[in-house]
Amino acid sequence: MIPAFVNPRAGNAAAARTALEAAGAFEIREIEPAALAAEVKTTIASGATRVLVAGGDGSIGAAASVLSGTGVELAILPCGTLNHLAKDLELPLDLDEAADVAQHGEARSVDAATVNGRLFLNTSAVGAYVTFVRARERLERRFGYHLASFIAGARLLWRLPVFRVYLQTEGVAREYVTPLVFIGVGERELKLPTLGARIAGGESGLHVMVIRRRSGARTLALALAAVARGVDAVARTPAMDAFLVERCRIEPRTHTAAIDGELVAVSPPLEYQHVPGCLRVIVANRASV
Repeated sequence: MIPAFVNPRAGNAAAARTALEAAGAFEIREIEPAALAAEVKTTIASGATRVLVAGGDGSIGAAASVLSGTGVELAILPCGTLNHLAKDLELPLDLDEAADVAQHGEARSVDAATVNGRLFLNTSAVGAYVTFVRARERLERRFGYHLASFIAGARLLWRLPVFRVYLQTEGVAREYVTPLVFIGVGERELKLPTLGARIAGGESGLHVMVIRRRSGARTLALALAAVARGVDAVARTPAMDAFLVERCRIEPRTHTAAIDGELVAVSPPLEYQHVPGCLRVIVANRASV
C-alpha cells in the first residue's frame, strides 16, 4: 500500500479520500499541514519508496523538502486552488484520474530551488507581491480568492512600495530600486494563456526577473505588456531585466518573502540556489499519453 497524506483543510479533501479509496492501493492518513513534513520523514525511515500527497502547492512543497535527494518518489493528488506543479507536469486535475497516475505512473526527475536552505518548487518573490498576498489573505474570507486577488491588485497600484535591492547573478553585482523581484524554478512565461507556467522545453535554472519601473501606473503597463507580448519581449526594454542563472543573492530590507505563494519569514541576505533533478515525481506513463 502506498502511504497517502490528505490535507483535511483542502476544500476537496472528502473527494480526495473517495478517489483514493476507490483506487484501493493507498493507506490514507489525514495530516494537518504543520505536521506533514515530520510524518513524511517518519514514513521514509520505515522504508516507503513512494508517497502520495493530496493537497495544494504548499503541502506538496512541505513533503518535497523532506523527499529531496532521497530517491523516494512523490505522487500528487492536486487539491489546491492553483496546483502549479501538477499543471506543469501535465498531471490530470480529475482526482480519479490523478489517483490512477499516482498508482501506475512512472517517476521523473524535476528541479527545485532553495532560498537560505528552504526548498521551493515553483516561484519566490520579494517586494510588491508580498504586499499583494497580505492584502489578498485579509480579503479572501469575505470576497473569495479571485475577487480578493483583484481588489488586492487594485490597491497595490494605488500605493506601490519600492525598495533597494542588491542582486548578484553569477558574480556580477547589480543594484536596483524596484517594487518587485520574481524568481521562478525553470524558465517562466508571463504571457497568456500560460501565465506563470514553466515554458515547455525551456531552459533549466533560476529565472530571475526584476522590474525597473517605480510607479504603479508604469508597473501596470509593464504587467500588461508582459501578458500581451511575453517576458522575452519586455526584458529587451528598459522596464525589466531578466536572467537565467544557477544562483543569486538578494539583499532586501524586508524580512518576508513569498515562497510558492505563501508568506515566509526570512533573514536577509537571501541566497537562492538552483537544485537540478533533486526530486522524483510520478507522472503519466509516456506510453499511455
